[in-house]
Amino acid sequence: MGWMAEVGTLGVPAELAALWARGTEFLGTETALLGGAMSWVSERHLVSAISNAGGFGVIACGAMTPQLLEAEIAATQALTQKPFGVNLITMHPRLMDLIGVCHAAKVSHIVLAGGVPPGPAVRAVRDGGARLIGFAPALVLARRLVRTGVEALVIEGSEAGGHIGPVSLTVLAQEILPHMRDVPVFVAGGLGRGEAIAAYLRLGASGAQLGTRFAAARESVAHARFKQAFIRANARDAMPSVQIDDRFPVIPVRGLVNEGTQRFVAHQIATRDRFLAGELTKEAAQLEIEHFWAGALRRAVIDGDVEQGSVMAGQSVGMVTAEQSVAEIIGELVEQAAAALAPA
Repeated sequence: MGWMAEVGTLGVPAELAALWARGTEFLGTETALLGGAMSWVSERHLVSAISNAGGFGVIACGAMTPQLLEAEIAATQALTQKPFGVNLITMHPRLMDLIGVCHAAKVSHIVLAGGVPPGPAVRAVRDGGARLIGFAPALVLARRLVRTGVEALVIEGSEAGGHIGPVSLTVLAQEILPHMRDVPVFVAGGLGRGEAIAAYLRLGASGAQLGTRFAAARESVAHARFKQAFIRANARDAMPSVQIDDRFPVIPVRGLVNEGTQRFVAHQIATRDRFLAGELTKEAAQLEIEHFWAGALRRAVIDGDVEQGSVMAGQSVGMVTAEQSVAEIIGELVEQAAAALAPA
């Protein structure tokens, strides 16, 4: 019987189980593998599939209203009895209401992302009894988050898909893992194989978060054309968005290069020229640039417009070679990690 068949029946080998024991204990799972929170992708079907396969699914709340989040949590709970979390964006105007929804639904873990979590939100999560996970892009912030009450950290490298920071996971792991022993730390960004996960566990990580491989899973609601774009792509096809003028900052987002990304460069140049000609104020020009991608992620994920939409993907996209079930993906990762840890 191979590892794929054994995941979900406590078939994780002893050395791997020991290395990520802190992570599995914190999450309440068989494997310390989290699903990255991806808007339009990380919903009830994918989240429940990850949790049912022994991982830890995470709902991407994004811009949901409290009512929509309440319905999504209930729908996920109808599909799994296993633990899962909810990712909330700290800049959401109704953040405190969303935390209240999570508590009312007895969600076990809340992830606060997209910025430094405000103190009242941290206290609200902890006072309501949920476990709190935060993102740390640097050691100084990791220490600050732990002091304020964050119970576990995700360090995500620039290899990841979607909104990214400037530092690779290879560097972040060396900067943070040796110095953060008080809380579980999960690594993320560019992860596609179990051998790499095993290496980070040996460096002190408590588990790993993956998004790109799960986005193309059979249980993902993403459009068939979206998944096929992943299967066809190589690592070098997943590039950060380009900024053409420092006066008009662009938040870096990693995705597959397509007609839309090329049009975005031309749009920035045209908008900048209109500003220089006095046709637009600086503020209006910035809004013109920011609005270019409005609705573009949904167009790619749900509608399948992979040429004009935003096909967010990490550099691990080159390791997506087929549409697999979530259980197959997790089983493969465990098998690879186990082989890497086995005595020579």
